Amino acid sequence: MIKRLILSILFVLPAWFASADSVRFNMTGPNVVSVGEQFRLSFTLNEQGTDLKLPDLSGFDVLMGPSTSQSTSIQMINGQTTQTVSFSYIYILRAKTEGTFTIRPASINVDGKVYESNELEIEVVKGQPQTQQSQSSGSQQQQQQAPATTEITKDDLFVKVDLDKSNVYKGQQIIATVKIYVSPSVPITNFEDVKLPSYEGFWTQDIDIPNQITFNREVYKGKIYQVGVLKKTILFPQQTGKIKIDPFEITCLVRQQIKRQRSFFDDFFDNYRTVSAKVTSDPVYVQVKNLPASPDGFYGGVGDLDFSASIDKTGAKTNEAITLKLTVSGSGNLRLIEAPKVDFPKDFEVYDPKTNESLKSTNSGLQGSKTFEYLVIPRYAGDYTIPAVTFSSFNPATGTYKTTTSKAFDLTIEQGTDDQNTTVTSAYNKEDVRFLGKDIRYIKQNQYKLRSTDNSFYGSLAFWLLYICSFVVAVIVAIVYRKKLKENANIQLVKTKQANKMARKRLKEAAAHLKQHNSEQFYEAVLKAFWGYLSDKLSIPVAKLNRDNAAMTLAQRGASKEQVDEFIKIIDTCEFARYAPSASDAALEEVYEKSANLMGKLDKQIR
Repeated sequence: MIKRLILSILFVLPAWFASADSVRFNMTGPNVVSVGEQFRLSFTLNEQGTDLKLPDLSGFDVLMGPSTSQSTSIQMINGQTTQTVSFSYIYILRAKTEGTFTIRPASINVDGKVYESNELEIEVVKGQPQTQQSQSSGSQQQQQQAPATTEITKDDLFVKVDLDKSNVYKGQQIIATVKIYVSPSVPITNFEDVKLPSYEGFWTQDIDIPNQITFNREVYKGKIYQVGVLKKTILFPQQTGKIKIDPFEITCLVRQQIKRQRSFFDDFFDNYRTVSAKVTSDPVYVQVKNLPASPDGFYGGVGDLDFSASIDKTGAKTNEAITLKLTVSGSGNLRLIEAPKVDFPKDFEVYDPKTNESLKSTNSGLQGSKTFEYLVIPRYAGDYTIPAVTFSSFNPATGTYKTTTSKAFDLTIEQGTDDQNTTVTSAYNKEDVRFLGKDIRYIKQNQYKLRSTDNSFYGSLAFWLLYICSFVVAVIVAIVYRKKLKENANIQLVKTKQANKMARKRLKEAAAHLKQHNSEQFYEAVLKAFWGYLSDKLSIPVAKLNRDNAAMTLAQRGASKEQVDEFIKIIDTCEFARYAPSASDAALEEVYEKSANLMGKLDKQIR
């Protein structure tokens, strides 16, 4: 009985602790705001909680809160259904004075246990111009005011190429980060015509970053910007002197509001248009110094590197393969390091080294290991020694060379079968081994069927049938190919045919935001899908599309009045919902279903 009780406790306790640890209580807010700006401070909990206790917010004015909401997410994977519930508590704050404020963790009670949120640091900078700020009141969340003019200045939108260091040694790694700075008053909908720097004079290695650009607030020259990382690259200079990095170019599609202030109600029906803004970064320069005179054993390694050597066996028979493995690990230009030279005994048959790499590109640079495997075959019995291998690398941090010498390996080779046809095996699956004399063919001894030289395939019935069939097939292929070329030459026709396919692809982005409960990004993705679909289908550039001319063109192209009204209703819903409080998942799913159905119906009706 006692044994069963102990076993039950042992099984129940881990589950209880796992359940307790599954409670997540997070506090989120902008990392930078300006004096007088209103912003949202959110607390999210994945369990039902009570008695929320706020931290000290004396550095801010609490304008509203808490505004509570609940959302539910259901997932079905491999027939197993899981449900996730999220509870949110939202406060609207306003910054009073400049400075950096640390908001201590909040606490909440869940099933009798108190949980604390994370800590949050918010920097408050000098007040921004009024046109760049957003207004929120009541239950409305923070929203951005789109500009009413078409002019986008260099201070509103620009790109920069940041280097973590600009004075380096040849071969020393540099992290180049391409960032885009966007004023909060400039809503960007998409990018196109991206021209990356050529990085001439560098060997490059890209760092993986998320495909979806995440914008974070930063202060640059006293002004708040939404900053997103477009690309990260590790650079290894291959020449000395002053190297120029060419500018980075990108065209941004900016959504602008068209004001029609004829009456009070016109404010609710403002139209939008998309304009193209091409931005170019300033060129940046890197000063590259040459390396000091290198010692013996330098094979191009620059960085914080280690070296080691190992051998798979010290005793073998003649014609049996032996592998010497040399490994360079650490952080630096590992891919540019050449294979170290090894003075093997003359009676060894040596093959070109096999290279294996296990590397990872991180924000700290290229890290991992590079291994050189030397396959050797002793041909004669005896005692041999593979001498020590010296490896030198230059460490830019210390400005000196680091030399490491491996130990020597003593080998004892015994006489084998001396059969040259013996298959050479290796436990490490080495490169193929070639044997001497393998290219000599044996005399064929089998019986072969002979045929008369008078019987020629040329001129026979089979020859002419094959000739005619080949000609017919070539004509058919030529006709089909010309037709395909003609269709592909009409770019607009191709766009029109693929409009529905592209729309479904764009809606997938909206579905992803729906799963993550990002309502604002969801509505923006639905709008982007609709405008893109109509641009392809109606042959109207996105920049010239708006609510009125899209509806008029749809009607002219054969869309029914019901479908046109449904289109306007969805566009209006998305426009308003982007600046409204977070909607429920059911409302988002309804918009998503209506959008997908409407695109399908329009695709059948539009001529």
